Amino acid sequence: MGEQPLRVLACGDVEGRIGALFGRVRAIQKKSGQFDLLLCVGEFFGSTPDAEAEWNEYKSGAKKAPIHTYVLGAASHDTLKYFPSADGCELAENIVYLGRRGIFTGASGLQIAYVSGREARQEPAPAHCFTPKDASVLVDPLVSSSKFRGVDVLLTSQWPRGVWQYGNNPEIDTKFFGVASIAKISDQLKPRYHFAGVEGVHYERLPYRNHVVLQESPRHVSRFIALAAVNNPGKKKYLYAFNIVPMKNMDPSELVKQLVPASSVDEVCISCTFLTFNVIWKEEPASQYFFDLGKKQQHHHHGPGRKRHSDGDMQHHHKQPRRPPPRPTGPCWFCLASPEVEKHLVVSIGTHCYMALAKGCLTPDHVLLLPIGHYQSVVDLASEVVEELDKYKSAVRKFYKSRGKRCVLFERNYRSQHLQLQVVPVPMDKCSSEDLKEAFMVQAQEQQMELMEIPEHTDLKQIAPPGTPYFYLELDSGEKLFYRIKKNFPLQFGREVLASEAVLDIPTRADWRECKYSRDEEETLTQQVRAEFEPFDFTMED
Repeated sequence: MGEQPLRVLACGDVEGRIGALFGRVRAIQKKSGQFDLLLCVGEFFGSTPDAEAEWNEYKSGAKKAPIHTYVLGAASHDTLKYFPSADGCELAENIVYLGRRGIFTGASGLQIAYVSGREARQEPAPAHCFTPKDASVLVDPLVSSSKFRGVDVLLTSQWPRGVWQYGNNPEIDTKFFGVASIAKISDQLKPRYHFAGVEGVHYERLPYRNHVVLQESPRHVSRFIALAAVNNPGKKKYLYAFNIVPMKNMDPSELVKQLVPASSVDEVCISCTFLTFNVIWKEEPASQYFFDLGKKQQHHHHGPGRKRHSDGDMQHHHKQPRRPPPRPTGPCWFCLASPEVEKHLVVSIGTHCYMALAKGCLTPDHVLLLPIGHYQSVVDLASEVVEELDKYKSAVRKFYKSRGKRCVLFERNYRSQHLQLQVVPVPMDKCSSEDLKEAFMVQAQEQQMELMEIPEHTDLKQIAPPGTPYFYLELDSGEKLFYRIKKNFPLQFGREVLASEAVLDIPTRADWRECKYSRDEEETLTQQVRAEFEPFDFTMED
């Protein structure tokens, strides 16, 4: 597919904070390059005198939007005065009101369906509400065509009722959320992306299929994304960046290939087929290793409740009669019992996992978290290994936070035989968690990859059964991003993003092979990290 994708931003309720929105957009474009358009759902205008004064600066031409901006109509009676026509019009330079409902098709062929306002609950309908007739006028001409496959984007103010069914639940009470009419419109129009607002929260539903597996011809997937209000006090996400090639420019087989790959059990909801996932667990017992972490550590003072590591080279002791952890069939640089392991890089050892300085580290405190036994990926780990890995992750987060740094963890389960969880610190004054996420999303999109956000409490095993090649990222905000690797994945992707100008600004260190230290330098760095991490090292406790 040679078609150049469009770069699009979607935004939740602006509520009159237009300067704040465009300021944020300018910052994004300065870091990540120009976007093609900005789509705003929910309430664009505010009802305060300050909001009106701010808008007048754009309306008069004193200020100009930095991007082609398309907005929905009023979602309340208070903001009706800003919309001179129900049919859509230009409100100011670069700011266009789409209209009450309809289809907007850009020069690129991108097809955007939209419904402004809220569902009418009385007759005659207030001017800021839509009616069943509006829905029919929008939907009927499209679905009556035998060639209709769906729309690229659907913009609504309200949520579709029940969109969370058989998916991940929003972290809010959904009892009164959404309306059935929007659910019906979404079902019939089959948007690739559906954006909504007005509820003041951010929620991304797991993508769902638009066909019944083995009963209907395959179709593309749909993604529902609800966005919070601009500059909301809870700092919930209000901007979403994505790349998209218009559906009309894509071969049908290419469009269908974008189905989310997962083992699924299909359930029916709102006439749509949503994805749920089988959880696959593998239980494996593990052994305990004791390891000499270097002569210098023997001189550290250990107060009450501390334990020393033993002095031998490397010894293998069973805590109780158990089957040993999985072993490799050949040489492995990361199995702790392997002669290939560079022992001088080891920082800490637990019962099932250990921590080591990263070879060719991005920063002096860039570390790896690894299982002692031979496991290929996080989704292959036995439950007790996962439990200890989580303890290490928590300890390293506290360690970095005490030093004014954010914690970024990523795994590349592709062309690797032993799990290496990369843990990289990023100074808090360098960028926010939102900036970090944006850097990964934008760089992925530039390489024709789409990182999928997965809910905070969703287990990775639910979407990536063992054997699945993937890239996985955890941010200090608790957000998780996932990409199912197909082929030709850039092996240094995680490092390249973190080394980029937008994050650590050390682009020459993107490839670990270009970051060589001598053996003495590595030993010095490891001893330094070991000493600094010790107050947070749970393995030192009785």
